[in-house]
Amino acid sequence: MIRKYTSSDLEILREITIICFERVSIDKNIEDEYGLINAVDWKTRKAKHIDADVEINPDGVFIAEVDNQVVGYVTTRVNQITKIGEIPNLAVHPKFQHQGLGKQLIQASLDYFRQEGMHMAKIETLEQNPVGTTFYPKMGFIEIARQIHYVQSLNPEVSDQDQPSD
Repeated sequence: MIRKYTSSDLEILREITIICFERVSIDKNIEDEYGLINAVDWKTRKAKHIDADVEINPDGVFIAEVDNQVVGYVTTRVNQITKIGEIPNLAVHPKFQHQGLGKQLIQASLDYFRQEGMHMAKIETLEQNPVGTTFYPKMGFIEIARQIHYVQSLNPEVSDQDQPSD
């Protein structure tokens, strides 16, 4: 079943996020390369993304439930000026994947975007995410561009020899 988000869902959404994004998170990639940043781990940073999503657009967050248990979610943002709806985060707990829940969550998002008058729907994934790179095209999304994310340490205590090599 797909339903609307309620504030009591937030903690389980954070937990599902940490489980689902470990291998496909820019935050995790940064931590793998540089270690903890300001003593804050990638899990905390990624969970904060969900906090921001539900704060910005709680009406556009949809929850997947199986037997009254929250097992997945999708977050959305709408831009009434550009008429482009965005899906910042989509996750289904691994134990419940391959049951059509991701498809239902995407469909709920697309229906919501149409209801809000959006003309386009946009979603992003990392190239290292085989689920996203195969699932999104199956859902009708077309690849438009690829983006490369770079980071640089701003800590003067990190010497050149500690920086990653070219």
